[in-house]
Amino acid sequence: MIEQAELGVSMGRKAADKDEKAHKSPDHVAIIMDGNGRWAQRRGKPRLFGHHAGAKRVREIVEACPDLGVKYITIFAFSTENWKRTQTEVAGLMSLFRRYIQKEARALLAEGVRVRFIGDRDRLDKKLIALMNELEEMTGGNDRVHLTIALNYGGRDEVARATRRMALDVAAGQLDPESVNEQTLASYLDTCVLPDPDLVIRTSGEARISNFLLWQSAYAEYEFIDTLWPDFSAEVFADVVDRFAGRERRFGAVETAAE
Repeated sequence: MIEQAELGVSMGRKAADKDEKAHKSPDHVAIIMDGNGRWAQRRGKPRLFGHHAGAKRVREIVEACPDLGVKYITIFAFSTENWKRTQTEVAGLMSLFRRYIQKEARALLAEGVRVRFIGDRDRLDKKLIALMNELEEMTGGNDRVHLTIALNYGGRDEVARATRRMALDVAAGQLDPESVNEQTLASYLDTCVLPDPDLVIRTSGEARISNFLLWQSAYAEYEFIDTLWPDFSAEVFADVVDRFAGRERRFGAVETAAE
């Protein structure tokens, strides 16, 4: 009887620990998906081979989100600086983005994933923009996971575009400059309908943020891991989320001692 009671207490504690960990799971995870090219080169393959492998990994990570308590996930697919890469690689990436949308659209819809794109669309080709718009509209009613894809995105570019829009509203008399605060600027950002990320992950061992979600990540926790993106499995993702649960986030405050 005593052993059974002790077992019940132990199981109750484990359940409580599980609930506490779920409570501490990051609501929004942002990922800098780095290492595709190196992953391919280590295998004697062209860089685009690694990008294709990385694209396949996205589905596994998105599917893992609900069980990990992650509601929002934002991935860095192509930066405003990536245009500096070779014409062959850029063209291959743009083709990959089109094929990814066409191939994954129905699966994303069926799995309850809402897709959004952030970034400057003006430089993208019209066919890709049309596919992006169609996927956003198609999945607009979903709410199980919110997948945001940063495409031709740069944090500084985003703030500059937001500031221009805000300046136009001031010039038109629609916005009082004296009323502008942090929340005002945030409402003009590409991510205005999203919560700020709780956790930012960068794969491949590089320890820099590369102009990604500069405004939004002011109080995010960061994880820089050595794993190359095509090797970033759901198990690795779960480990990173588990480490997040052990962090204390005070947002600039100091925890007071318990009385």
